Amino acid sequence: MKYIDEVDLKGKRVLFRFDYNVPLDAMQNITDDTRIRATLPTINYALDEGAKVIIISHLGRPKGQVKPELSLAPVAKRLSRLLQKEVKFVGDCIGEEVKGQVASMKPGDVVLLENLRFHPEEEKNDEGFARELASLADVYVDDAFGNAHRRHASNVAITKYVPVSVGGFLMKKELNYFRRIMENPVRPLVAIIGGSKVSGKIEALVNLIKKVDKMIIGGGMAFTFLKAQGYEVGRSLVEDDLIPHALEVMKTAQQLRVKFYLPVDCVMAEKMSPDAETKIVPIQEMNSHWMGLDIGPATITLFTEALANAKTIVWNGPMGVFEIDAFSRGTSALAHSVANSYAMTVVGGGDTDVAIHRAGESDKITYISTGGGAFLELLEGKELPGIAALEACDRGDA
Repeated sequence: MKYIDEVDLKGKRVLFRFDYNVPLDAMQNITDDTRIRATLPTINYALDEGAKVIIISHLGRPKGQVKPELSLAPVAKRLSRLLQKEVKFVGDCIGEEVKGQVASMKPGDVVLLENLRFHPEEEKNDEGFARELASLADVYVDDAFGNAHRRHASNVAITKYVPVSVGGFLMKKELNYFRRIMENPVRPLVAIIGGSKVSGKIEALVNLIKKVDKMIIGGGMAFTFLKAQGYEVGRSLVEDDLIPHALEVMKTAQQLRVKFYLPVDCVMAEKMSPDAETKIVPIQEMNSHWMGLDIGPATITLFTEALANAKTIVWNGPMGVFEIDAFSRGTSALAHSVANSYAMTVVGGGDTDVAIHRAGESDKITYISTGGGAFLELLEGKELPGIAALEACDRGDA
């Protein structure tokens, strides 16, 4: 695909699709503006080039209804502060008012339109809605990697109706890092996969096991693998129907001589609660009435040693229920181990991102992806609709 620095923007109406799906508190204050900050290089480049900057995004899941608590107005306020210039907010993303505001723009102006998902047509990839959005632009720039796995009007259908469609700098950075770790990595390449369920990541495991030198499994999903090996796992989270898949992944690892790591001890509790009594036990001694909620200290040591000679590390998913302090130590310790490794480290997935920041190690990670679902689908080896649409434009297929 082409990128923003390969096209003429001077005096043009440039429509940017960003992922401003940021967390808000009860008072509509933004609690983490990482996704907004990540788009600043793209916006500033366009302003330097003399473009008229029009921004569209979604926020939350309003399911096609106007929900004031999911308005992008707070984003306009934060973006104004970060850019140190006025960002005009418009209360819709299509219609006569929007067209009027865009028509009155001068080069260097910035306008943010209201939540795309207030219109049901957005998530239906509706051609008419896409045409309305496209009418606002001479150039379309997709910099919303976090939405690239969706087939929506604002990132797929729209590319048919804008004269020029390109990727932004964030999209370029995301794809470049991913290609570096998956297509031509410096080895050994180690994948760390955590999170609660195997079902959400089985395709990623099947794809990754053929590419990595080592695979580390943690989080709730580890107990499906441990049960597959015949261990008593008590009331830990297990997907019995996926035990055959877990066995197949381990068999493939053995055939390909991929070093496969599972927890050797865990933190157990009777319930998932901050005030629950906890015990650290070897995997062989798990209580049949309790549940495993974090990896134990011996596992932390094992996983850290497995990372010692890594040259490339990709990590998706926490090692335990890190939101509760008693079960956060495994994820936090692994974050320190990854950060202090002599490897190129790429982390993806919302929970993992939060865990890295909580551990205070974000500055030591080579790259933290802004896309949760999109990052996971790339790990699965899937084609992302948003990326495919831009590539089709470059080929002239759109």
